[in-house]
Amino acid sequence: MFNAFLNCFKIPELRQKIIVTLALLFVARVGANIPLPGINPLPLQEYYDSLKNSQGSLLGLYNMFTGGALLNGAVFALGIMPYISASIIMQLMGAVVPGLARLQQEGDVGRQKITQYTRYLTIGIALVQGILLNLALINYPDKLFMGYDIGRWGSIIIMDPKWFLITSTLFLTSGCVLLMWIGEKITELGIANGISLLITIGILADVPSAISFAYELFTAPAGSQSQLNAPQGILLLAFFVLVVAGIVLLTQGTRKIPVQYAKRVVGRKVYGGQSSFLPLKINYSGVMPIIFASAIILFPQQIAGYLGGITDWDGFQRFSNLLTPARWPYYVFYSILIIGFAYFWVSIMFKPIQIAEDLKKNGGYIPGVRPGEPTAKFLDFVMTRLTLFGALALTLIAVIPNIVSLWMNIPFQVSQFFGGTGTLIAVGVTLDTMQKIETFLIQRHYDGFLKKGKARNRSRRSRQLVETGELKNFSKLYWATGSLFIIGLISWVIRKFVLE
Repeated sequence: MFNAFLNCFKIPELRQKIIVTLALLFVARVGANIPLPGINPLPLQEYYDSLKNSQGSLLGLYNMFTGGALLNGAVFALGIMPYISASIIMQLMGAVVPGLARLQQEGDVGRQKITQYTRYLTIGIALVQGILLNLALINYPDKLFMGYDIGRWGSIIIMDPKWFLITSTLFLTSGCVLLMWIGEKITELGIANGISLLITIGILADVPSAISFAYELFTAPAGSQSQLNAPQGILLLAFFVLVVAGIVLLTQGTRKIPVQYAKRVVGRKVYGGQSSFLPLKINYSGVMPIIFASAIILFPQQIAGYLGGITDWDGFQRFSNLLTPARWPYYVFYSILIIGFAYFWVSIMFKPIQIAEDLKKNGGYIPGVRPGEPTAKFLDFVMTRLTLFGALALTLIAVIPNIVSLWMNIPFQVSQFFGGTGTLIAVGVTLDTMQKIETFLIQRHYDGFLKKGKARNRSRRSRQLVETGELKNFSKLYWATGSLFIIGLISWVIRKFVLE
């Protein structure tokens, strides 16, 4: 595997893509640490540090996706989530609006128009979210961050509220648009999907703090409630490896449906007669059911908490407590929501009738199943069973962090890497990135990550080099990314060593 990493820098084109990706990701991480004008993030950070399970709330989940930018009060505090929301809305509308459905079937031209509409919708969502977030910071910080006391922790806004609302909304919207541009440039000129990489890097940004928390657990004084010993540490490490292996199997697992193509004679040539397969993913919906379920189950909990504080009625507070991770109703509702959203997502995105028609047009059929409507019913039946297994596995992975946190009494900052949304995204994106790098290496006759031994029949002449024109295009991007890199580095140094 070490040789495979070295081989990545022997291919000029792949080396350029890796450098561009790393430079743009660095800019994104620097932007997540530049605070907005007129905001003091230190009181908010101290408040969250005092909470054991701060990451379990809705804002904690959002802060994880932004890579800590929300708690830093940074320019990238909205993260890439407005773009994700806009993409999901456009996908769901494509199944309802006939005009968007036609655009999805028009190939590259239709996809470009949908991408343009998604960008406009992203700007609108970012403006609305920025205004609402800033208004909550100005007027209701104790409602936005439940339990936050201005008298104890201090004020978050340190400038005129009107100017803060205007400037911060513009900065937050611009930061979201810049992140969207960075993600698209990584997809175009870098490695793998840029939006997914931005989310993954934000999630992995919590790894150093998680390691620090874990180290404190093992070095805590003997007899303390949160102290862990060596056998427990070995058990946690083995359990982590088991969970990651399970996520890999769930992500890569497919049901291969055999497909046979009929023979066609055109003149003197014979076409078809080949055997293939139709891969149906076990976890077709990915991580979306967990995200939807986490957001929906936390909304009634927080609303009931707000109403309980306003009306002083114990019924609202009891209902809010029932939906906390320490109570069994939380896991029941959470599991039902994950399974329900998994089926909902498959029903929207998986189209067995269209797949059956495409197979029939191309002369393909599933052995033992008649073409047309019977094929569609067969695919729907198989996908229904696969979705049930995938949804149950997703539910198990989603509740593991909370169970580990309660069972071993460790902070959620550590247990969140034993499953859940963040680990699913990180493992899936890492696998996708390694597969694309593997493809580059194999095409250039280099050993990949999964190869054992040396590849045979290598030839230096067969290694493809990038053309001179492409190198010139990369040099233009170097100036842009280099400038952003220098600006981000200077901003981070000023904030780290001057402002603090």
